[in-house]
Amino acid sequence: MPHAVPPPRFPVDLAAPDLAPWRAGSHGLAGVHSLDAAAPGPHVALLALMHGNEIAGAILLDRLLRAGLRPARGRLSLAFLNLDAFDRFDPAQPTLSRFIDEDLNRVWDPALLDGPVRSRERDRARALRPFLDTVDIALDLHSMLWEGDPLLLCGQTARGRALGRALGTPALVVADAGHPGGRRLIDYPRFAAPEGKPTALLLEAGSHWRDATLATTEAVVAAFLGHVGVVDQAEPAPQATPPLLAEVTHAITATSANFAFVQPWRSGTVLARRNSVIAFDGPTEIRTPYDECLLVMPSLRASRGHVAVRLARFL
Repeated sequence: MPHAVPPPRFPVDLAAPDLAPWRAGSHGLAGVHSLDAAAPGPHVALLALMHGNEIAGAILLDRLLRAGLRPARGRLSLAFLNLDAFDRFDPAQPTLSRFIDEDLNRVWDPALLDGPVRSRERDRARALRPFLDTVDIALDLHSMLWEGDPLLLCGQTARGRALGRALGTPALVVADAGHPGGRRLIDYPRFAAPEGKPTALLLEAGSHWRDATLATTEAVVAAFLGHVGVVDQAEPAPQATPPLLAEVTHAITATSANFAFVQPWRSGTVLARRNSVIAFDGPTEIRTPYDECLLVMPSLRASRGHVAVRLARFL
């Protein structure tokens, strides 16, 4: 039977950082700080606040800037993306500042960015676009609303999969074809073109606003910087077991107002048997299509027209 999810109450362990010192940016682009080394190397970017209420990444970038992090080679950029939404963050109502007009992580389609429609987020994406068109390797720092194990999303390119697994952490890398609601930054053609070299990963570090999520973000950023070689630091020892790689095969979209899971699934749950019932969409059963089916980021209060869960197969 469907499981009724009560109205959520999300604990907020983290305090939003003071980003006043970084708002002007270093080269005239608000919120973007680019640091250059004398030695040549790639342009590497750490990106936070794609969603204004996902503050763990912003806390870490603020710490790195205050600590005076400098690249040993190439260019290192630390960017706070949706500052307008972040300014509305209220720990008493932490879910309400994800964006202002539309999701900034659904607008990275050149046709949209070249089009006439305006919003706060599209205007910000247009302003960021020339900067992002110079980035060779990007790590986009996110967190999850619902409980789940950390993961990296790598898009569909072979180079994205390879980079995600090479970091050694977190323990799961998920390849997918994108989001039906619009293109994410990792799907932007510079990073997603099959024949290209620039690469972007998206970290889902765990539940929003939890201390453990910040710790995961810090560990993954350290592994990322160590691997890409833009700073001089010891690369973390690889995990004894390399990260698993899974590929999304189905994005289950709620087609009714009565979509409900049979239990409050956690992202990272693996259902051993094919044909297991995981949810009801009105009267329609939603079943796993194969054995060892991985549930990726179930939305426990999915609304009609929105993705409720992704189903993935291990590779």
